[in-house]
Amino acid sequence: MQVLWLVSITIPAAAAACGLPAKEVGGGWLTGQLEALRALPDAPALTVCSVDSRVGALTRGEGGGVRYALLPGGGESDFAALLRGGQFDLVHIWGTEYPAARAMQAAAGAAGLPVLVGIQGVMRDCAAHLCDGVPERLRRSGPVQRAIDRVVPGALLDRQQALYDQLAAGEAALLANARFVTGRTAFDRALAADCAPKARYFACNETLRPGFYTGAGWRPRTFGTAPKLLMSQGNYPLKNLHTALQALPRLRERWPGLTLTVAGWPPLDKGPLLRPVIRRMFPYQTWCARLTRQLGLQDAVRYTGPLDEPAMRQAYLDADLYLLPSYSENSPNSLGEAMLLGLPCVAARVGGIPDLLEDGRQGVLYAPAGDPGALAEAAARVLSAPDQGTALGAAARQRALQTHDPRQNAGALTGIYRQILAQLGREAAL
Repeated sequence: MQVLWLVSITIPAAAAACGLPAKEVGGGWLTGQLEALRALPDAPALTVCSVDSRVGALTRGEGGGVRYALLPGGGESDFAALLRGGQFDLVHIWGTEYPAARAMQAAAGAAGLPVLVGIQGVMRDCAAHLCDGVPERLRRSGPVQRAIDRVVPGALLDRQQALYDQLAAGEAALLANARFVTGRTAFDRALAADCAPKARYFACNETLRPGFYTGAGWRPRTFGTAPKLLMSQGNYPLKNLHTALQALPRLRERWPGLTLTVAGWPPLDKGPLLRPVIRRMFPYQTWCARLTRQLGLQDAVRYTGPLDEPAMRQAYLDADLYLLPSYSENSPNSLGEAMLLGLPCVAARVGGIPDLLEDGRQGVLYAPAGDPGALAEAAARVLSAPDQGTALGAAARQRALQTHDPRQNAGALTGIYRQILAQLGREAAL
């Protein structure tokens, strides 16, 4: 069985096989699922392709028994040429929103190949909640900002909203033409029921990065009045750093030395001359920096920049509590990684999160996502527990080991491929 994957990023293994430096720090669930599939004795023959502007023509490579293909463009003709050069039985598109996914769907359809569409995030929900909690004045840009953005792109929120609206429309268009869909949660199953009502839906969980399955897990420490909270990112408003910041003063009343580490970029600062321009071009980051000052949190918030797999693993182990206050998530990898390590977790009750973590037994969920008081109360429940959340973390680890079991998930995915081909074979015989 020959299967072609289309993925939205060039994973490190693909970059290495094609002679390019890695752009991603790990490849997340793609790397995990790929390694799990390779370990199966009856694994399908895989070709993994992505669009990468660094190559001038179709570039192929191979490593670890997997073929890789990088394309300079993501148009239907690009994928048609790739499909003509292989003997593929099935195409698996990972993610629903990016334009290349629709182009691949069209090219595969023209070639008579079945397509499995894998839902990652739910873009219609992301678009609906992208700027929740952000003051209206920050959501609008002026003509000067837009002119600068055309030359040196910033992070204007109305531009981001327009992009997310476009991605949500692309997701709907892709699913409208999908016959086979895979997902993991009741949340994405509802999306498929609405947007692809005639498609066959297959459930298959994600396999996460290998480093989170082995080695020492999280252990509680004596934090006294200085617990360490961790967020995996906070660079755009959907991840809801602003609510976390607003919750910190309430927590610091009880734990004066409490800190929050954000595994992402800090607000940009290029000196006094460019500072006024940067503030206008990065309104969300500027607002979060202002909130930090207004709330007296300058000594409480630390940004690490993006972390590779070992460094991210260590960041979880160094924390006392993982926070996930996002306004929208389907099955976030960061939550799964924290759970695999046994780190106590607090998350907003949104999207697919309740399918991954049982409130009160494997962590604490709170609602609504934008309520700083609810977030602070949920975090305080864990930090003030006699065991500092150890029992919650242990239960979360056991749940995550089942949800993200590599062999089980690889077997399920291979089974899905076989079911699709068997169904098409029966239909062709009629």
